[in-house]
Amino acid sequence: MKAIRIYEPGGPEKLIYEEVPTPQLREGWSLVKVLGFGINHSEIFTRKGQSPSVKFPRILGIECVGVIEDSTDEERLPAGQQVISIMGEMGRAFDGGYAEYALLPNEQIYPVETTLPIASWAAMPETYYTAFGSMTNLRLTDGNISGLSVLVRGATSGVGVAFVRLLKAYDQKVHVTGTSRSASKAELLKAEGFDEVVIDQQNILQTEARYDRVLDLIGPAALRDTFSHMNEQAIVCCTGLLGGIWSLDRFDPLEDMPPNVYLTSFHSGNDPAARLQEMIDFVEHYGVDVTPAKVFSLPQVPEAHRYLESTGSFGKVVVVNQENNS
Repeated sequence: MKAIRIYEPGGPEKLIYEEVPTPQLREGWSLVKVLGFGINHSEIFTRKGQSPSVKFPRILGIECVGVIEDSTDEERLPAGQQVISIMGEMGRAFDGGYAEYALLPNEQIYPVETTLPIASWAAMPETYYTAFGSMTNLRLTDGNISGLSVLVRGATSGVGVAFVRLLKAYDQKVHVTGTSRSASKAELLKAEGFDEVVIDQQNILQTEARYDRVLDLIGPAALRDTFSHMNEQAIVCCTGLLGGIWSLDRFDPLEDMPPNVYLTSFHSGNDPAARLQEMIDFVEHYGVDVTPAKVFSLPQVPEAHRYLESTGSFGKVVVVNQENNS
């Protein structure tokens, strides 16, 4: 099969498109024919050598969509079954989705049903699932939300764009503000559904406004500033780590958090077996546009990494396995 393999950390040029042995079935695992996958910032971190547990060579990729090619669990995962796989140790402890086929643990493969085009389906697992889970943890699917003010920090990211698409499909009237480090992306954000754009200058918001719900995709690098922009009874969901800092140093909840607010979080390992089909059903029911911003082929994965790292990147980047979809 064809795959993208990395032998040592470095730049996008270290991602080598080559022929490798197709994985052989083993007990407790199934072989997935990969139809497509998203490109994620965490894979860029791993490519650069910033995931200490990852040993090279490795086929990266923390997610994929596809169909079962061969299985050791034919009842739950029969041949031809549509599936999604995300997270676990995929692309880290064992080879991931940057390939035509992926051998994955059965417990990390989730059967789904969808009629979405492959590029749209491939945009959903990590990005839309994370956005959907954050949306539910922010209590934004609990009925009438029209009067709430919502802020998305890191709005130009794939999850930020997915979040506003989901939210506006659910309730067009809810007011959503997005942040960007660049004023040049304001019109792009408004075209996606954001009502207002605020500049984020070195993790400090250039506004005095306060909000009822905050999706913080920057993470600990910006979280203290986020707390200063919350209304009473507000909820903040810390979901991303785009700020490049993994933890909040010397965090004192009594001092750092404003009174009478709530802090929650979401990551894609949160109960995907129960929620992935729920997310797909939500997308199809509300007619959410899940079209990715950019679509690449498997040999173009290095180019996809370069785009996602560039200052001009916007929205979700996916790869479609053209040979597997022909």
